[in-house]
Amino acid sequence: MRAFLFSLLLLVGACATPAALPATAGPSGDSMDAIARDYVALILEIGEREPGYVDAYYGPAEWQEAAKANPRTVPQLIEGAADITGRLDAVSTAGADPAVVQRRAYLLAHVSAASARLRMLSGETMSFADEAEALFGIRPELRPLESFDPVLAEIDALLPGEGTLTERVTAFKSHYVIPKDRLQVVMDAAIAECRRRTVQHIALPANERFTLSFVGDKPWSGYNYYLGDAASRIEINADFPIYTERAIDLGCHEGYPGHHVYNALLEQTFVRERGWVEMSVYPLFSPMSFVAEGSANYGIDLAFPGEEGTRFEREVLFPLAGLDPATADRKARLGALQRRLARAEYTIADDYLAGRIERAAAIRQLMKYTLADEAKATQRLRFIDTYRSYIINYGLGRDVVQAWVEGQGPDRWASMERLLSSQILPVDLD
Repeated sequence: MRAFLFSLLLLVGACATPAALPATAGPSGDSMDAIARDYVALILEIGEREPGYVDAYYGPAEWQEAAKANPRTVPQLIEGAADITGRLDAVSTAGADPAVVQRRAYLLAHVSAASARLRMLSGETMSFADEAEALFGIRPELRPLESFDPVLAEIDALLPGEGTLTERVTAFKSHYVIPKDRLQVVMDAAIAECRRRTVQHIALPANERFTLSFVGDKPWSGYNYYLGDAASRIEINADFPIYTERAIDLGCHEGYPGHHVYNALLEQTFVRERGWVEMSVYPLFSPMSFVAEGSANYGIDLAFPGEEGTRFEREVLFPLAGLDPATADRKARLGALQRRLARAEYTIADDYLAGRIERAAAIRQLMKYTLADEAKATQRLRFIDTYRSYIINYGLGRDVVQAWVEGQGPDRWASMERLLSSQILPVDLD
């Protein structure tokens, strides 16, 4: 079956994609195009062993069918990952185009992450920071929780009154909940504005499009399912209150210039123009996610710099939602302060996943340091249960992407487009 699958991949790959940039062959005549096809097979087969591991795939259907027909066992997949790594090590890129050099580095990093995930599926345990580094290619700092207390003190001064700080924050923000019967119109307006601002700077495929739906009973607040051919399905979790600023956040993060744009540009740049098949599959637990989530979060600030987000809320979203914008500026200050608390959950997750604190204690700490009510903190812990160290990709990812983009020169949109159309790795950003 293995020989059949390899032959099928070679045949389909040869006729499914345009010619790639020349790749340097190894001593045995092996090439990165052939290795990339086997990498896709590896990722698809891991997806058969772990539901949700493959976040997106839009390559030939025959490849996916072959993976489903007879996926290797986890030990066999570990051996397969080691074999691909050895083949990549044997391929020389001396004198090659820089894009080809980066391609090899990208494949090596992603096969390494796949190997780490397979070892986790085999029962290997790692510390939170070790796991994050193995899967996403960057090591997070785990700060003591008390280092976030000064931020809590600033928020306490911003929202004085009776009750716990979490209760006061929840009560204050309750004035900015979008009524459920107005969610569609508010989200449509927010996404349209995110798109309008993005297309002024980034040329998107002419046929790019998405559908939007509201769902429930999910560990996340929003999700982009990239379908290929420049199309996405965006889902918003409506179980919990959605605030006006979150409409902007979700519109940018899931759509423009976030996940939808990132995947569409990768498909156009690599799969369609170069025939680099490795980009037709997106393994969730990989360095790709650090760039994806970090750029999606930074994309909010890029699209709505300074006071522009608050202004758009006041002038457009508040009227559509039927809300009073009287304290919008104070809400914006609160949001900026809460952003500084983002990395507190890394320390909480580290203690919780290692078994040093119980579930109830983790929820209490999330309530205190993320200022979420009990229901929302419980949902966040459900996310941590499901995705573990993936949480570093949001706050740390945003900060690293922001520093890189803003360090490239004055044209931040041009730098962002370059990042979204590249195989740049977290190690290249840090």
